[in-house]
Amino acid sequence: MNMAVTQGLDLMPSPFAAGLDVWSQTTGRPGTPTYDSAAFAAFVPSDPDFDGCLEVQKVSATTRLRWMVELPITPGAYLRVRARVKGMAGVLPDVAVAAWVGNQGGTELTALPATGPATALTSYGEIVEVSAIIGTGARAGVDMVWNTDARRAHFGLDLTGPTGGIIRIDDIIIEDVTNAYSADLLGVVDVLDYGAKGDGTTDDHAAFLAAISAAGARRLLVPEGTFRIDSDLTIPGPVTFRGTLAMPDSALLILHHDFTLPAYEAALGNDVAGFRKGLQALFYTNQHIAFDMMGGRVNLTAPIDLRSLVGFDNANVHLVLQNGQLRAADVGDWDTVTTTRIATYNPSNRFLLSGVSNVAGVPVGARVSGVGVGREVYVRARNTAAGTLTLSQPLHGGAGTQNFTFERYQYLLDCSGFSNLSNFECRDLEFLCRGRSSAVILAEGGSIARFTDCDFDRPKDRGITSIGRGCQGLTVDRCQFASSQMTLRAQDRTVIAFNTNNNDAKIRNNRAVLWAHFGVMGGTGHIITGNHFFAGDDEAQGIRQAGLVLTDVNLKTTITGNYIDNCFIELSNEYAPEPNFSGGFSFGGLTVTGNIFIASGVAPWFNWIVLRPLGSGQFVQGLHVSGNVFRTVGNRIDRVDAVDTTFGSLDYTRFRNVIFDNNAYNGVDYPTESPCVVLHDQNTDATTWVVDTGDKLPFGGWARTVSSVVMEGRAQDASNATRYEMPYVEITQGPNSDRVNLRWPAATRGRAVVTVRVDRPL
Repeated sequence: MNMAVTQGLDLMPSPFAAGLDVWSQTTGRPGTPTYDSAAFAAFVPSDPDFDGCLEVQKVSATTRLRWMVELPITPGAYLRVRARVKGMAGVLPDVAVAAWVGNQGGTELTALPATGPATALTSYGEIVEVSAIIGTGARAGVDMVWNTDARRAHFGLDLTGPTGGIIRIDDIIIEDVTNAYSADLLGVVDVLDYGAKGDGTTDDHAAFLAAISAAGARRLLVPEGTFRIDSDLTIPGPVTFRGTLAMPDSALLILHHDFTLPAYEAALGNDVAGFRKGLQALFYTNQHIAFDMMGGRVNLTAPIDLRSLVGFDNANVHLVLQNGQLRAADVGDWDTVTTTRIATYNPSNRFLLSGVSNVAGVPVGARVSGVGVGREVYVRARNTAAGTLTLSQPLHGGAGTQNFTFERYQYLLDCSGFSNLSNFECRDLEFLCRGRSSAVILAEGGSIARFTDCDFDRPKDRGITSIGRGCQGLTVDRCQFASSQMTLRAQDRTVIAFNTNNNDAKIRNNRAVLWAHFGVMGGTGHIITGNHFFAGDDEAQGIRQAGLVLTDVNLKTTITGNYIDNCFIELSNEYAPEPNFSGGFSFGGLTVTGNIFIASGVAPWFNWIVLRPLGSGQFVQGLHVSGNVFRTVGNRIDRVDAVDTTFGSLDYTRFRNVIFDNNAYNGVDYPTESPCVVLHDQNTDATTWVVDTGDKLPFGGWARTVSSVVMEGRAQDASNATRYEMPYVEITQGPNSDRVNLRWPAATRGRAVVTVRVDRPL
């Protein structure tokens, strides 16, 4: 930049030979006395060194010389004023570049420095150059640093020190030296030019605002230094950080032009501080819906408490965190907080623990265990004054007072403080937990949390945890879940990939490796499709755990096109405060279609679909298992379905709409069917044909309906005469009620094709 070019200014003062009437004895302002009438000065035309100069005798404490032409002062521009002088006689003074500086209105700014470095003249006839650089930025080599209030100036020299001495002054030179500070200032605006100090102490907020305003579309430069910014700052245009910002947690930094982790890391000086500021800004900016980590890694030594970072507890705008890695550092605050408290549970107040001892010490988000507590029950809220805890799910038992244990896991990303967080999405992220931390804990309330193309690598305890209703409409798409307990036996694993408490989860096209459970799912209306979850080990006749645990009885859920490997689907009512059936719906509303079920090295009693009723009177209604492939490798198993009667049994008289059909069975001794087609050969004459379903009816159920009886070939009596009568049917026969009788009016033999159902059609 050159002001003579860009602003058409003539910076160079006229030579003394042109006349002394443009040189003021005081400030340089119009009307001040000039050197044309000064008795203590004269023009010397023939000095051998200067070829024309001004000779001045110092007659006052400070003798001033000012050019009466006013020059504008522009932020970002730097002027150098210099002159050659020499001592002639008497006691020689000190000489310094000096100026009168004023604001836009012409008022002198007396608080700003008016002189540059003073040079002492020590010998006669010696030529000495005095100079100073003047500008609005505290940059290297700037002698007179002015603020952005400075708008006009008159330049010259000051003679100070002893009086009486005589000196001669060569023509004064004023030149624009801005290019010494920036090769192309037309493209860059330096915050130092607008008063920023970068000393880590001064609040540079106002200087940044001034520089941003001046920059327009040009790039802002934050040079080396630490710039303290005490309040919110938005930088709309491009910015280069060579120095760093020091900001309180409460102050926002919004970089609209480069809303990425590398930009924030450069601004704050390290990955964690940059990530925190960028993620915080995501919730405030109205110009971005995604904070892009640009493939960067952030090494966390403690959880990111998103609610504290953001500063409010209700967010309902689509926001995306994407394209990076959150890593649990080797050192940090990752220890599980475990507490034990006495509390009382009353099933009539199904979500509440009351009378909790020292309730303030129980963290929100802690997992609860104790008598009657189902899997994945969490502390949803705490009322310290009332001594109560609100739970994510009811208890199926444990009424009364007992000891409960509370375990608060530590998560890389902790959203539990929000009362509502909706439409928040993690995309293309790797949660590198390294067996040190868990991955993500969801908000207490909200909907449509999404995880897309993410990796959950070796969480210590949990992948995605829901502590309340914040999992409504949870979507998990194309994610990889790798357990931290792969080397353990299947039955010894405790880590869980995800859980839900609310409805309408979409779990699609994920891969989960060697977890205790892939998912523990409360709520209904789920779509579980295209996933591969496996949980085997190398132990002979090994024990397996459930891959999916569905805890609501009336599910309206589909499990379609999954690869279910060395684990099983479990249906439970463990979140029912009154587990005995007393009305409404029981187990059902589930479609299991087109899946691949495989198991290797398991015990014969392994099953892929298990009902685990708690209490009495539960039954099955609306369960369709169709078009699946069930296959074992190595050991054979008895059957694919079973009832875990540890805590309850089923009422087989109430089965409705239970379908197992069109499945393929390999390595299964008793393929499950309902309708079950039995080919019965009666080789002896009898009035009662006992038709055995051969342990094929689902869940050890009863033969409750015969939908058809078809004779294949002739029915004959003892005289070989053809019998044209049809038998009538007796259902629920035999010690296990899984047989039917065909009753003939006379002793008959032949072959019948009998279709038996485990349920009643109405």
